Amino acid sequence: MSPTTRRGFLALTSGAAVALSAATDFWGADQLPGQPPSGTTGGQNKDFSNVMAIAAHPGDAFFAMGAPVAMAAHFGGQGSLLSLSLGERGSATIPVEQYGSMQREAGQKAAALIGAKALFLQYPDGEIPVNEEAKFAVCDLIRQHKPSTIVTHWKGSWHKDHRACHDIVEDAIFYAGLPSIDRKDPAHGVRRLFFADNWEDAKDFVADTYLDITAVCDRWLEACGAFPMWRGENGFRYNDYYGSLAIGRGCLSNFKRAVALMSPEEERVRHIQLP
Repeated sequence: MSPTTRRGFLALTSGAAVALSAATDFWGADQLPGQPPSGTTGGQNKDFSNVMAIAAHPGDAFFAMGAPVAMAAHFGGQGSLLSLSLGERGSATIPVEQYGSMQREAGQKAAALIGAKALFLQYPDGEIPVNEEAKFAVCDLIRQHKPSTIVTHWKGSWHKDHRACHDIVEDAIFYAGLPSIDRKDPAHGVRRLFFADNWEDAKDFVADTYLDITAVCDRWLEACGAFPMWRGENGFRYNDYYGSLAIGRGCLSNFKRAVALMSPEEERVRHIQLP
């Protein structure tokens, strides 16, 4: 008996047009595995005109969330990658201050390669605080850069910084959209929130959206290569994992290369109709 799941498929195609289906039976009786659902409509999708990745560490921002940002920039939109810390404690052999500088430089170089902006908040690696100061700091950057879509960590993570980032972002989006909260920049409402497919955030992660990243995959992987830990220097082969994952997710969505995203629970039943 074939399992039945609910999947929304998002494909960025030529000219910045996208196709997004309503929820449908992916493994249904009339649907072959690996084939996108029928009845897909095309149109201009404003959700991906300005994408901001918000991650605990620079590596997470680029490895797990950088491809959607690269897609936005590739099709003439805007992209930014915000890291709440520099991930400066990520090396067992390089001093903390030196490694933090390396991470910042890598993030700036990688962002330039995909046509995006690298942004940093310097909370201590491993000690990102879940407090109002952090939430308003992220709120202010959301208002300043005005993303239509934010990609961040899923809460089902064994990493405390990732769980902290998830909680900070959810409240920051809320604060950013409230006109009654007076900050330097006016209120800005984020249209869509997605959670990234991160090996460290896998508990209860269920993909419901697939993004075709074929057009930017090589450039995105090249940008990730700017980081000192990309090829397993710190013990985990990020290059093999995320490169292979793009192929695997592409197989499931009938794209050459893809990333999987997860919508907030309250949005998973929403059917989106494009013009």
